[in-house]
Amino acid sequence: MTVASSIRISDDELAAGRRAYELDRKHVFHSWSAQAQIKPMTITRAEGSYVWDGEGDRLLDFSSQLVNTNIGHQHPKVVEAIRDQALKLCTVAPQHVNDARSEAARLIAELTPGDLDRILFTNAGAEAVEHAIRMARLHTGKYKVLSAYRSYHGGTSLAINITGDPRRIPNDYGNAGTVHFFPPYLYRTAFHASTEEEECQRALEHLEQLIQYEGSSSFAALILESIPGTAGIMIPPPGYVKGVRELATKYGIILIADEVMAGFGRSGKWFAIEHFDVVPDLLTFAKGVNSGYVPLGGVAISAEIAATFDNRPYPGGLTYSGHPLATAAAVATINAMRDEDMIGHAAMLGREVLGPRLEAIAARHPAVGEVRGTGAFWAVELVKNRQTREPLAPYGGSSPEMNELVAVCKSRGLLPFANFNRIHVVPPLNITVEDANAGLDILDEALAAADAHVEGNHDG
Repeated sequence: MTVASSIRISDDELAAGRRAYELDRKHVFHSWSAQAQIKPMTITRAEGSYVWDGEGDRLLDFSSQLVNTNIGHQHPKVVEAIRDQALKLCTVAPQHVNDARSEAARLIAELTPGDLDRILFTNAGAEAVEHAIRMARLHTGKYKVLSAYRSYHGGTSLAINITGDPRRIPNDYGNAGTVHFFPPYLYRTAFHASTEEEECQRALEHLEQLIQYEGSSSFAALILESIPGTAGIMIPPPGYVKGVRELATKYGIILIADEVMAGFGRSGKWFAIEHFDVVPDLLTFAKGVNSGYVPLGGVAISAEIAATFDNRPYPGGLTYSGHPLATAAAVATINAMRDEDMIGHAAMLGREVLGPRLEAIAARHPAVGEVRGTGAFWAVELVKNRQTREPLAPYGGSSPEMNELVAVCKSRGLLPFANFNRIHVVPPLNITVEDANAGLDILDEALAAADAHVEGNHDG
């Protein structure tokens, strides 16, 4: 099936899109890309759960772009808030108080777990990670940092070294003080586990041994995505996150919860760490805090760590920390999420629509090795062989088979989020049930292209 378009893109808009593409290819340097090998898609318009491409075709956005447009595109309350703020105060230096930043900080502190009541605003998630680690190092007087393989924490110098996926490798010179560990991932277990209980126990034993062997007194911080995002949406097994919290406390290590992608409703709770009844020492956020309408990130800081800097200057800052347009958008986004119960809606989608339908889709398609997720945060892992679990694309790369699947999705009106051998089902939190089902219908049909590459082309 295809998703029909109810809005016609004008000839002027199409011409503007063609002009934008020409200028892009002449002048824009794209991140994470070989410049001569890409053909980026033009977006001419967006509204709600839809975007329009350079040909005027409407696509259902099952990617939320980079999993950040949590309230969809062009939400009128947020657009109005940005406009009103621009008319009043476009920008101000961060040393001055402004009402948008103050109210955004109040709202975020109200939502974060425990006593994480002080907020340092950044421009993005990577900067939030950088500053959280800096705070932990200064607070503890230690340097080394633990982080997981199969994780992503940002593209800046320290954040990319903390990252545990292959994007780190070309940037890693082994001098950032980072030590990586294997997190639980039962489908591709590093611990030869056969149950969630075994995976949890063995992953925690591995982590504690690593802490001991690397010098338990040398670690400033342990950073963990509450639910890994780009790495594959692997929900930690029961007891794991609590076990990590206990190890961090035991060895005097600051626990940083990275909520950049999983936070602000994506998992069906305000913050994914709430699923595990754990309070971190620091919490990083970005993306969903204002649906990406204006760049914004931040660190929520515990009372103990904040007190370190009561009479000692914090050696860091940003010109645009708490930018009025960005924080006004955050205030409007959080209020819209509350008023429209988007968190409850996301939880319902996961429980009643996305989860059950993806399980049914997995049963029909031999290319699906596993589906997993919660809320509006799901991954479909694709394989060539269910017995060997050989992925449809190699770890750290893509493949003609995955490119074909993405092309089929787009041709039928669905914009997917693809990474390595996975399709992530991550629509806006406020997508309608009708649109969610329409997107799943397209994915269901498109997966026939992946099934054609399964060894023997039969159900494993």
